[in-house]
Amino acid sequence: MEEELNKEEKETPVIATEHIEDDIIQHLNNPVTSLKPIVKQYLTAIVEVKKEDNRFYFSDGNARVEVRVVSDEIIRVRMAPHSVFLDDFSYAVPQVDQRVSTFRLEETDEDYLIATNTVTCKLNKETFHISFLDNHTSMVMSEDSSPMHWEENVEFGGYYVFATKNCLPEENFFGLGDKSGNMNLRGRKFQNWNTDAYSFGWDQDPLYRTIPFYIGVHQGASYGIFFDNTFRSYFDFGKEDHLKTSFWADGGELQYYYIHGPHMMDVVKRYQSLTGTHKLPPKWALGYHQCRWSYYPESKVRAIAEGFRERQIPCDAIYLDIDYMDGYRCFTWNKKYFPDPKKMIKDLASIGMKTVVMIDPGIKVDDNYWVFKEGKENNYFCRRSDDYFMEGHVWPGRCQFPDFTNPTVRQWWGGLYKELVDLGVAGFWNDMNEPAVFGAGTFPNDVRHNFDGYRGSHRKAHNIYGMQMVRSTYDGLKKLMRNKRPFTITRAGYSGVQRYACIWTGDNVATWEHLKLGNIQCQRMSISGAPFIGTDIGGFSGEPDGELFTRWIQLGTFSPFMRAHSAGDTSEREPWSFGEPFTSINRKFIELRYRLMPYIYSVFWEHHRYGFPILRPLAMLEQENIGNHFRQDEFTFGDKLLVCPVLEQGATSRVVYLPKGQWYNFWTHELLNGGNEYDIEAPLEDMPLFVRAGSVLPEYPVMQYVGEKPIDEVWLNIYYADYEVNSFMFEDHGDTFAYEQDIYLEKKFVVKGDGHNLFIEQVVEGLYTPNYELYDYNVIGLPFEVAKVFADDKEITDFYLDERKRLRFKSNKNFIHIKIIGA
Repeated sequence: MEEELNKEEKETPVIATEHIEDDIIQHLNNPVTSLKPIVKQYLTAIVEVKKEDNRFYFSDGNARVEVRVVSDEIIRVRMAPHSVFLDDFSYAVPQVDQRVSTFRLEETDEDYLIATNTVTCKLNKETFHISFLDNHTSMVMSEDSSPMHWEENVEFGGYYVFATKNCLPEENFFGLGDKSGNMNLRGRKFQNWNTDAYSFGWDQDPLYRTIPFYIGVHQGASYGIFFDNTFRSYFDFGKEDHLKTSFWADGGELQYYYIHGPHMMDVVKRYQSLTGTHKLPPKWALGYHQCRWSYYPESKVRAIAEGFRERQIPCDAIYLDIDYMDGYRCFTWNKKYFPDPKKMIKDLASIGMKTVVMIDPGIKVDDNYWVFKEGKENNYFCRRSDDYFMEGHVWPGRCQFPDFTNPTVRQWWGGLYKELVDLGVAGFWNDMNEPAVFGAGTFPNDVRHNFDGYRGSHRKAHNIYGMQMVRSTYDGLKKLMRNKRPFTITRAGYSGVQRYACIWTGDNVATWEHLKLGNIQCQRMSISGAPFIGTDIGGFSGEPDGELFTRWIQLGTFSPFMRAHSAGDTSEREPWSFGEPFTSINRKFIELRYRLMPYIYSVFWEHHRYGFPILRPLAMLEQENIGNHFRQDEFTFGDKLLVCPVLEQGATSRVVYLPKGQWYNFWTHELLNGGNEYDIEAPLEDMPLFVRAGSVLPEYPVMQYVGEKPIDEVWLNIYYADYEVNSFMFEDHGDTFAYEQDIYLEKKFVVKGDGHNLFIEQVVEGLYTPNYELYDYNVIGLPFEVAKVFADDKEITDFYLDERKRLRFKSNKNFIHIKIIGA
């Protein structure tokens, strides 16, 4: 478990011991080994306590521990092995302290207790064990199994730091960001070290991103641990000892946040309060995107774009991979392939197709290349410990790499996008930023980084390099695009990356296993605080057949980021590439994405404003049901749509578990009771999809791209329930930051039936004025004959039942009360 350290940084094996006699014997047997202290040092009995505002300091006479009350539900713990804390700086948490109502320090014969209104942090005087308790139930949520401890690192300086906690027999674990394999993490061990993992496999680790945050669930309650340490870190969820879970790192500080629930949703929202939520993306970014490595020359790009319009398959963006550049030099154009990029981009925009281009961090060593010259002259590139430039080979050949942890470099890098923005490029894709280097894998450990003035080697900066690159991109674009929202994508990142970019899961494979894996990865990333996530639809490498691609399109329709992407040595895979019936089915589901755009956009708003995850696994919906801790196929998109992708080749049906409550089959409108499993028909043209009873599901007319035509009226699909249900709809300009000045509308719909009547109430917040005037109602599942319909006490006489027995009528968008009265 925690004894397994990074072998790359250990010249000789290290054996943990607590006895000086063993050190002496080790020295006599091997004097070289004794140059490295091998004693793990543990906290001992508390001998001193000190309070400073919301921070409490406990000492055993050597080490110090800070316990900081961040909020009523969040407590931070830091350990300084020799009482000297590192500078308090984090790329993940811009602002530590939040609102706290009250807190107090109490002392008993055995313990010190730091209590808020919600949670108590208990420190045992004798053992220095730390535990966290729910004040309302007195349940111990998280508890040390051994005291926090450390081991000196003579080679690099600093310490290896360790925390080990009890793992209850029925406890299960979720989150941890970018991990492959099953949703439930129990019984597995992981490493965090951002890695270019081409064609990764099931349970392969590590992958592209580091999100050191997990959720523990036991006895129907949950909590979170966020280990804010950017060094190579490790997590063991009961693999080596089923009664212990541990996290440790190869350097830095033992600093973690305890985040209280008791519901998983609460834990995720509070984690987001620390690390931030995703800014509202431009609405077009929620449409369908088409990508390939690579579409070139210009004639090919135009043909693909026109292919979508000719076939009436909606699409909002086409991507240019690295072949659009001159010799893979970033911020340049290959004039042979793209002689007039400005005209091409303008022509694509005229048919509603946005252009997105890739930018990598490797800058070709070439004194005739303006980007390299500027970086070299201003000392913007990373250097090694002996002051040589960090050089490595990537796509352009020999390259140097900007130090994105330097704020001056970030400002310079952000300004480099000006010409591309002026040409009309709408979005930017940062790749290879783990950082990846051919042959070596990544930078050597001795590369130096500015780290915003807090300095560090690549051991410290590796996991945040990609996040700081896309931060540079996002901040630069926000200035260059003025009030328009940037659209950025990153492959690598760390906790907090959601503030700057959306993510895709990396270079996957065209197999049914990867379809299953991608489904789990997107759910896991969503509850790990990075919800704008998607896969390469169809698989990046390998060759899908029509069935696999179509099932992937169906899943992608309900992925927050919907993009098809493929490698250059594979067959092309546009939605029409496999012929009929696949083309028509793919069109149907992509059209469904655009029909549901007002709902999808509203779910993004709920995430941005309130911290709700976009995708929610069944374990989150019913955490008290341990059986759901092992279900990983179904999820909800927002809280109104339950998605049940078909993940088996040749399947024409699948077993679906519906959470408690009532659910309507989206396709047939059949009403089913939740808390049960059902065998649902799923021919290739369908995917099981359910709507929570009581929902108001807004719908737009099908468009070929977002904003293609004005909205004359919004269709409100209302699903009857005999209990009260709230739904939300968000509207604004769709591509500006005006919503930050309240130029938006947040509409709350309250639906309640009583068996004989249905009541709908609308409450509106914000200052935006949409262009349409009417709602077109589509009321589903009424259990009674309709006698009358009233909007704000004015009778509507032209209601009717359509061929599917749905109640249809229209009203002004500004209604306050709708009453549907039974006969």
